[in-house]
Amino acid sequence: MKTKLFTFFFTIIVLLELFFGSFETYITWHYITKPAIVISLLLFFISNAAHIKPAIRVTTILALLCSLCGDVLLMLVTRSESFFIAGLVSFLLAHVMYIITFLKDRNNQRNSTLFILFLLLYASGLFWFIKDGLGNLLIPVVVYMTIILGMATSAYLRKGNVLDNGYFLVFIGALFFMISDSLLAINKFYSPLPFSHIGIMLTYAIAQFLIVLGILKSYKS
Repeated sequence: MKTKLFTFFFTIIVLLELFFGSFETYITWHYITKPAIVISLLLFFISNAAHIKPAIRVTTILALLCSLCGDVLLMLVTRSESFFIAGLVSFLLAHVMYIITFLKDRNNQRNSTLFILFLLLYASGLFWFIKDGLGNLLIPVVVYMTIILGMATSAYLRKGNVLDNGYFLVFIGALFFMISDSLLAINKFYSPLPFSHIGIMLTYAIAQFLIVLGILKSYKS
């Protein structure tokens, strides 16, 4: 019941952000609803994570806090391009925290070779599209892409060491995170996408929701 109730309110927050973030007229509300996405997830996780080992709780909370910083910094990009770099670093740290979280449940018997090859093929295609627009951000973006591929791989490696429902939610959430970041990269470095805010924020919100819910459902309460 708690999960259903939170899902309802979380959906409202996301829908409000998709609306307010799409129109310059409502920029003030956008500054409220965008951070509210991760803030709500952070509060939900903290209030329902008593059954999770402290080390996993801490790294998950840090991942969400870094994500929140990234959200705020990226809202300020119009004021200075340096905020984009700071936001990139914040999300890089968020992914590192998720990697640490997921690797605590790594199944050493799981073969990830084919999955990694798929990720490399995907990343190569994305890089081919955006490389000409990277400029001075070439190295930071390549590092970021490497880290997010590591996050997806570490999520993949949890199978068998956590409850199935939690595993699949986290894994699908990691893939949605990749999609969200890919849309952001294409929109910024290749060509503006129609309804880019909706696509980027919707996939981002789904990603964070599934990862948080998945971590909560990965262990017996």
